[in-house]
Parts: sequence; C-alpha cells; structure tokens
Amino acid sequence: MGKQVVLVAAKVAATVVSVAVLATTGLAWGTYRQLQGLGSSSAIDAGGPKSKDGAQNILVMGLTTRLDLNGNPLPKPVQDALHAGDGSRGGYNTNTMIVVHVPNDGSRAMAVSVPRDDEVTFVDTPLGQRTGKLKEAYGLAKEQRQEQVYATGERDQATLEQQGREAGRHSTIVNVQNLLDITIDHFAEISLAGFYDLASQLGGIDVCLKHATSDTNAGADFKAGQQHLDGAQALAFVRQRDNLPNNDLDRTHRQQAFLAAVTTKLKGQGVFGSLGKMQDLLTVASKDVVMDKDWDLLSFAQQASALTSGNIEFHTLPIKSYSKDSDGSDINVIDVPYVQAVVHTLFNPPASTPAPTTTTTPPPPAIKGGGSTVDVRNAGAPDGMARKLSTALTAVGFTQGEATTIGDQPTTHIYYGSGAKDDAAKLAALFGNAAVTASSAASAHHVAVYLGKDFTWPAALAGGAAAPSTPTSVAIPTEGPQGGAVAGGGIPCVD
Repeated sequence: MGKQVVLVAAKVAATVVSVAVLATTGLAWGTYRQLQGLGSSSAIDAGGPKSKDGAQNILVMGLTTRLDLNGNPLPKPVQDALHAGDGSRGGYNTNTMIVVHVPNDGSRAMAVSVPRDDEVTFVDTPLGQRTGKLKEAYGLAKEQRQEQVYATGERDQATLEQQGREAGRHSTIVNVQNLLDITIDHFAEISLAGFYDLASQLGGIDVCLKHATSDTNAGADFKAGQQHLDGAQALAFVRQRDNLPNNDLDRTHRQQAFLAAVTTKLKGQGVFGSLGKMQDLLTVASKDVVMDKDWDLLSFAQQASALTSGNIEFHTLPIKSYSKDSDGSDINVIDVPYVQAVVHTLFNPPASTPAPTTTTTPPPPAIKGGGSTVDVRNAGAPDGMARKLSTALTAVGFTQGEATTIGDQPTTHIYYGSGAKDDAAKLAALFGNAAVTASSAASAHHVAVYLGKDFTWPAALAGGAAAPSTPTSVAIPTEGPQGGAVAGGGIPCVD
C-alpha cells in the first residue's frame, strides 16, 4: 500500500514533473514517448463528462496486491525487502485513494484522501453487491469481469488479469465520482510492485514524526523527529497503522507526508531539471504505473506547475463514527452530503457571498409524481444539486434514479421514455416550463432531467425536502480523527 504512494510520487511528482521539464525545455521526444507509454487504460471514457472551467481532478489509486500487472507474484527478494507478505496476501483493495484537484490557472492544488473503509452504496453493484467499503469496489468488479471473460473460454492468465483490472479501475472511478459528486478526469494506478526499485532509485526519503512509534506487522520502528528512511523503511512508514492514534486515518497523513517528501527530494536532487535522472526514474515507474490513455501529459504539465513546486495542500475527508458491517468488519460511517460539501469547498473556494435576491414570482403549484424513476444529470447547476434534487423528488411521488454530473449545457432539458410522459410534463412545469422531449434512449417509465446553468431550486420543493438545506460551502474540519491539513512543501511532521 505504501508503495502505491511512491508511484504517486512517480505519477504526480515524477511523470507530471518530468513532463514539466520536457514542456519547458522542448527536449527529448523519446522521453515524452516513454511518458505516454504509461497511459494504457481505457477505464475513463474519452467522450465522458469533464470537470468545469478547465480544472482537472486526478484520482490516484493504490492497490494492496503483491502481484505484477500480469498477475504473477513478485520475486522473493522483493517480497522479503518489502516486508509485505507474498502474492497470496493483500487482495485487490484500493487502500489508497487520493483525488488531486488541479486548477486551470496554475494556483495551489488541493488533494483529498478518501478513507478506504468508508461504507458506500455502489452505483454499479459489482459482483451483485449493493453496499460495502469503498476500497472493495476494485476487487469485486475485477472478480466479476474475470468470471465473465473466463466463461467465454479465455484461459490466458495475463488476459484475465488485465481485463479484470480494467473493470476494477472503472468501478473505483465511478464510485469515487458518485461519493464525492465530482468528475474524475484522469487517474493513475499504483501497486506494491516496483516500490523497492523506485525507492532505491530515489536513495530513500526524509520524513518527520511527532512521536516515536513501531509496528511489527508493517516492519516499522521509528524515532521521533526528522530522519532518513531507505526504501524498505519508507514502505513501512506508509503502511503502518497499528499503534497510531487514529489508525487508518493517521496512515493517510503518512501517505500525504510521503508525497510531499518525495516531491521535495526530486526537486532537491535536480531530477526535475535533469533529463537523464528523469529517464532513470521513468524506467522504474513504467513497469508498475497505469494511467488513462487519453491523459495528455504535456498539456497537463503547463497547468500543474503547483505540483512541481510543492504548492499543494492535503486533507483527509471526515467520518461520523466507527461501526461494524454484517460480517463484523470495521467500517467508517460517513455523512455523504457533508463529505461532498467539504470537497466542494476545498476544490471551489467560496468567493464573497452575494446579497440574496428576491422575487415576486408566485411559486408553482404543489407537485405529485406518478412513480416514474427520475435520473438527474447535473449539467451546469451548482455542485451537489443532482443528488439533492434526486432525494427531494422521492418525497413527492417519484422514484429515485441515478444522480450524476456531466458536461455543462445552458438550459435545463427533460427527456422521457414510454409511460413517463405525464411525469415528464409535471417536472417541466416544476422547473419553469423546461423543454421536454420523448427519447427512445430513455428506459420505460424513466425521466432524465438535465440541469442546465439556468436551473434554480423550485419553490414547490421547499420545506418537505431536507436535502436542499445542505450547504454547498462549509468550514473545513480541523478537529476529529481525520485531523487537519498537511502542507505539500518541505518535510511535514505527522503522527
């Protein structure tokens, strides 16, 4: 798990940074091609929705697997050096999920760590499972896809592994998008394979701990204060969770501090300005980093100057409480609207609040739906509005469907399938006589509401619908088990 993070350094702090070098020097087409070789996944639809205003959200996912990209066990010497067990351990959980928000103007980047044990509702029901820990989506979807491919007669291990992992990546992406109510523009996947080589290539890292600590399961034994760690110790640093005040949540701070330290190390060693050093690092990273094939790294480098300079701030998303699932496994109970509001505030810092406007327009008449399933697509309304509206409509006779975010459009539009014409008309009236179109693409008894930039909350849904009261901007928590921010520059001190 920790080594996923190191390749995060090779991704967000090495590939991105190396791209920045290439972009500013215009050198080494061969190295650019080497960078592009890291992009081999189609888990993100190239024609799908993109983040608004040119910003980009990058999901870094780290796997627990001790296998390589073809499903083969790591060499025994590497297993021993990592102190992480053999290929039978780890599974395919995404124990690291960090979303990096990169503004379109080169200003400070924001990153949020999503706790792996957050209990969520899976939007794609991988392997038939409706709810579970967010980290489990990858492995469930991978197993489901491998079973489907195997049933067609495929027996090649590498093919089964690769197609299964593609399904796992897609499942993780769509479930993170749904949980945070954001669009994921690009992703990087990192596993344990290659951590030892990469850490050795870096010559270790410098970290800082607030207290002395140890964990025999992770191989951790650290003193308080700033210290230098070799490759194996660096893995233990980011894997440790036992004997930390807040276990997994403190481990996310370790991962964040590791990223900051690696970026500082790369910059201090002159890697960002050395084509040869960057190529050496990429040779290691290219064995174990997977990115989406449509990520234009050179263009991204122009936008992501904050990452290369360390101008990034890390946050861990809050939880409400700890609990157990039906199998007795630990889970995090979360307040989804609040988590979404935190992400919205971090990624879209509020400007000055405008004075409220008043209107003399009478409210529309009360509405009563006929049971049609309503899928809400946010195509320009404020962040979080799709889920809020979807929830509110269930209180007035409609069936809750999907709530997603797509690319912007200027006006609200409603599409409906067979048997849903009356409900579509009711919704059109509710939204101020929005355009309505029958669609053969819409399922029977389904209405698709596309919320354009002109959308305003209908007065007829005020009162009984609790969802709209959720703030779109909130105070960022600094107390609680998730802790406060971790600064991206230098060597931050953590538990």
